[in-house]
Amino acid sequence: MEPTTGWPGLAGVRVLDLSRLLPGGFATSLLADLGADVIKVESPDRGDYGRLVDPDTFAALNRNKRSVILDPREDAGRETLLRLVAASDAVVESHRPGVMESMGLGYERLRAANPRVVLCSITGFGQTGPYASRPGHDVNFLALSGFFAVPHRPEGPVDRVGVRVADMSGAMYAALSTVVAVFGARATGAGQHLDVSLHEAAAGWAAPLALPLSGRDAAESPLVTGDNDVFVLADGRRLAFATFEDKFWRAFRLRFAGEFPALADDAYDRRADRTRAKGEVRSLLTEVFAQRDLAWWSAALAELDVPWAPVYESAAEFLADPHVAARGLVGTVPGSAADGPRRQVRFPVLFGAGLESLRGAAPAHGEHTAEVLADTVPPRSPSAP
Repeated sequence: MEPTTGWPGLAGVRVLDLSRLLPGGFATSLLADLGADVIKVESPDRGDYGRLVDPDTFAALNRNKRSVILDPREDAGRETLLRLVAASDAVVESHRPGVMESMGLGYERLRAANPRVVLCSITGFGQTGPYASRPGHDVNFLALSGFFAVPHRPEGPVDRVGVRVADMSGAMYAALSTVVAVFGARATGAGQHLDVSLHEAAAGWAAPLALPLSGRDAAESPLVTGDNDVFVLADGRRLAFATFEDKFWRAFRLRFAGEFPALADDAYDRRADRTRAKGEVRSLLTEVFAQRDLAWWSAALAELDVPWAPVYESAAEFLADPHVAARGLVGTVPGSAADGPRRQVRFPVLFGAGLESLRGAAPAHGEHTAEVLADTVPPRSPSAP
């Protein structure tokens, strides 16, 4: 599924996707959106069980890909896969360490089939270390990464967000590293094995905020403030407010001091003073915001140049946002023989040369097996080893 513009993107790059579920699926979907030919290799029985667990998420993670059915645990399937490797730039897999080797598909075997191939292995804790063989999911990786050590308000524990942060950050590192390694291999003639740890990816995101707090009370972080938070309004709706800079705080305070006398005090007009009194500032804003509903605050704040936003609590609110519409952030992926069209978020970067990321629907299980094998794998002669 090549890009439809004159700019090639990653056209000409072929990636074999041996992964399942979210991290590998998202990593390879980024590559597919950017124009790479991503071939999803699925088992004969049911394929990626994301198809059954959450068809809508599966459709979003696997658009623009082709699907082939192979069983690499069998000799014939392994042989066919290695022939596909010989004609590919990269292989992405998400098995536990040692599983690829147990199937006769470790990096050395893949490199024998194609010296330029890049093997990207996405695991929870990496290929080595005492946790390497542990099972895990996103929340486990976050728990050990320092994610929960990054404070978000003056008091109270850090809560887990719904977005799978370790899975998604690890997928992005995997996609970026794979592209770099592929083009490095084209320059040098030598591929390499990429060891991507979801735990380490989450740590990479958390560390700039967590490590400086070592040995200190997390609430002492200068990045934790009382005027950068989510507040509950009179009607139960929530509003995100962030007046980190003094100019925003003063504009807000002066505009609303008439309606809310507690804002008449200029004691917190400087950032340093607001930071030192972060608990008091948060209590002040909590009391102020709770006195009006979302409609009132939306109309009043729209007149000011301050950072605020209503908290969208449903996909419908997000889809109805005029900025989302103006940017064309959500589009429609064409239907397929097995499924109808779906609304999805496009690749979230606008390229000046153009990029159509919503090109094709997620493939049916094994939909492209004959096509891919006929195009890539030569017929085997009776005397071939």
